[in-house]
Amino acid sequence: MNTENYKVSTRVTLREIATKEVNNSAKKKLKKIRKQISALQDTMYAHGKYSMLVCLQGMDTSGKDSLIREVFKDVNARGVVVHSFKVPTDKELKHDFLWRHYIALPERGKIGVFNRTHYENVLVTRVHPGYIMGENIPAVKSVDDLNDTFYHNRMEHINNFEKHITENGTIILKFFLHLSKEEQGNRLLRRINLKEKNWKFSEGDLKERKLWDQYQTCYEDVLNRTSKKKAPWYIVPADDKPTARLIVANTILETLQQHKDMKEPVLDDETKARLSEFKSQLESEQ
Repeated sequence: MNTENYKVSTRVTLREIATKEVNNSAKKKLKKIRKQISALQDTMYAHGKYSMLVCLQGMDTSGKDSLIREVFKDVNARGVVVHSFKVPTDKELKHDFLWRHYIALPERGKIGVFNRTHYENVLVTRVHPGYIMGENIPAVKSVDDLNDTFYHNRMEHINNFEKHITENGTIILKFFLHLSKEEQGNRLLRRINLKEKNWKFSEGDLKERKLWDQYQTCYEDVLNRTSKKKAPWYIVPADDKPTARLIVANTILETLQQHKDMKEPVLDDETKARLSEFKSQLESEQ
């Protein structure tokens, strides 16, 4: 698997990119890869100089929750922190749009996962511009002020935010789970047909589904404007969940492996010289 094939490095058109790819041994390969990710995260934790931010975006039912569960199943719970961003609270609306994301960034040594991300602020709010009015931005008097220039400026703020945190040791990977409208329909029907899945269904999902084309246009603009060398986007075909999980996991593994300077610290000479003494002390207690 060449993960570079999924990276957004030139201008993309979403309708020309496949939403389905099937790797018949995806589940087996994922089991091996997630153990390797776990080992590297332990090293990253001990090294204490890097963190990793994994950003997941996609239409409803694209498989974000289950992907997080399956990819990070073997990673020490101490080493992974997941944030699912909902509608901003009153407190969050009293700050700039990036504030709540900045304070949720992973500590050095940890992997942070944003399940829906700071990009919601140029996706959902672009489809539903009325949401911006709750931010009380001085220059925005009405939704008529929310033109392309406003959203493109906001994307540039996001680029600067990501540039800043990468320069301070955060490794950023951004994944767009590229789902077909047909497959989304199948997954929504499954939520209705299976009693144990009913709780996942919302009438709001159908309302958002009617805005599919608008969302695709907004996603395409975001992918083309905000995929940078140090904070790349990957377009992951999401119609087959096991394969999508494998692609994401493999990308995370390869990225961690590229950081050759990430090593566990070495004991100081004095402590190392006294290991036999400490060992004898502990054995004498048993």
